[in-house]
Amino acid sequence: MLRRFRQVDVFTDTPYQGNPLAVVLDSDGLTTAQMQGFARWANLSETTFVLPPTAPGADYQVRIFTPVSELPFAGHPTLGTCYAWLSTGQQTARSGLIVQQCAAGLIPIRQTTAGLAFAAPPLIRSGPVEEPLLQHVTEVLRLARTDIVDSEWADNGPGWIAVLLKSADAVLELKPGVVDLDVGVVGPYPKGSPEAFELRAFFPKDDATVEDPVTGSLNASVAQWLLRTGRATAPYVASQGRALGRAGRVHITSDQEGTIWVGGGIVTCITGDVDL
Repeated sequence: MLRRFRQVDVFTDTPYQGNPLAVVLDSDGLTTAQMQGFARWANLSETTFVLPPTAPGADYQVRIFTPVSELPFAGHPTLGTCYAWLSTGQQTARSGLIVQQCAAGLIPIRQTTAGLAFAAPPLIRSGPVEEPLLQHVTEVLRLARTDIVDSEWADNGPGWIAVLLKSADAVLELKPGVVDLDVGVVGPYPKGSPEAFELRAFFPKDDATVEDPVTGSLNASVAQWLLRTGRATAPYVASQGRALGRAGRVHITSDQEGTIWVGGGIVTCITGDVDL
């Protein structure tokens, strides 16, 4: 059966400079095994499948797969899926606000001058990283313990551990070994720079280390940490992907209710149909 397909680039206004996402629209009737098999074949960090909503108030439902497993939530798939859904002519009853249903719950998404932005979901786990585990993180990142300014559990689904280094340059200079857990690294740029922070995200795959180009979930949880501890003020722009030759830009804002919004540009790179 032919199903509408989009491959989009997220957190960029320039094609092929952000983080790609495969989106299968009209996914009703597909089994979990079929979805996982297609995500494995697509071999991107995530592939999403759009379904009719089952929760009251949701505009659509999405299931999010890596090549090896399903995720309850992920940032760049949330924005990319919403953009692809809107590109088919879909509309929401709420002006400028779309509600996505996923395994993590209902995620509000709004249209902004920078593109689309999602409301950062609550953290599943926060707080200090246990010292033995943090020592292990320093070893896999090939850092000295004194290189880490601070650390925090920043888990909103994928399981991120976040570590803060002294500078953006220190983040860009990282040459990690084989990681066996999901680690995000952040460092500040000098005051007055166009971007406030540089981020990098590492996770294991097939006994090797993979670096994600631009990571919405990590930026969301890191923003919650940095804003709460006074290390950042909103709005700010974070850079990610520079070490991979990308130019990802993540826009962080906070509204009067204290909700943190994570956004950026999205562009379509491939439009067509897939036989599933």
